[in-house]
Amino acid sequence: MTTEKQYCLQVSETEENQRIDIYLAQHMGISRSHVQKIIAAGQVWVNAKIVKANYKMACNDCVKVILPEVQPAEIKAEAIPLSVVYEDNHMIIINKPRGMVVHPAAGNYSGTLVNALLEHCRDLSGINGVIRPGIVHRLDKDTSGVMVAAKTDQAHLNLALQIKDRQASRKYIAIVHGNIKEEQGVINAPIGRHPVDRKKMAVVFANSKTAITNFKTVERFGNYTVVECKLETGRTHQIRVHMAHIGHPVVGDPKYGPEKQHFSINGQALHSAQLSLSHPVTGEKMCFSAPLPADMETIITSLRRVK
Repeated sequence: MTTEKQYCLQVSETEENQRIDIYLAQHMGISRSHVQKIIAAGQVWVNAKIVKANYKMACNDCVKVILPEVQPAEIKAEAIPLSVVYEDNHMIIINKPRGMVVHPAAGNYSGTLVNALLEHCRDLSGINGVIRPGIVHRLDKDTSGVMVAAKTDQAHLNLALQIKDRQASRKYIAIVHGNIKEEQGVINAPIGRHPVDRKKMAVVFANSKTAITNFKTVERFGNYTVVECKLETGRTHQIRVHMAHIGHPVVGDPKYGPEKQHFSINGQALHSAQLSLSHPVTGEKMCFSAPLPADMETIITSLRRVK
């Protein structure tokens, strides 16, 4: 027997005229395509009426969403070691290793962070469906570092809203090609699907979304620079695309960097170093960090020797 869960949201004045599929994707921390499937299945009401994905929101609209409860058994729990930074009954903070995929996808249903979480936690929020239980935000497979997963639906909705409203802060450390002369800067360039290579993202001005990355120079090594990046938005491959766009691609990046690499690193030298947020239940301000992985430390040490 399938059980269902209901979610009720109210539209604020600042969210007027936004499409309902975009609104729900942001508020619930799930993909827009997943939201569109929910809407197509007649599981979304606005003011007690079923709506379509292109419905434009009005202030004080009452939105009701009904979702079937997640059935974790469809994705197998696996005894994969996890580096747990923090954990309570509402959320878990993980230091994800480079090379680990966050959630199952076509052709890759095992060995992911979700498989590991299902074994470790058993209970995860069901808002993102059976493939992505608990996943509020993602890191690329070859990006390491700190990230949060939700154990309850209440925590999931709260954390997703913090990320949407930029109340949660994410800082990354990257090693990039070239000598960045500026001490700091802002890259404000929209990101969308690459017009030719559909497996890549790019700075484009059609069918794109606003993307803003703040960067600060940490250490220079002539042909390489260590930078700290702070995200204001969370687009796919955002830091990798933005740094390549300004002529400083991330070291080891197989998609956006030079083909020839000079360091032994399996994937991009990009690490989620710090995540700051408010506890989804108590409201307590919390900050979590993860040290640089050994391969990035090795690169920086070698660069210091020849500096």
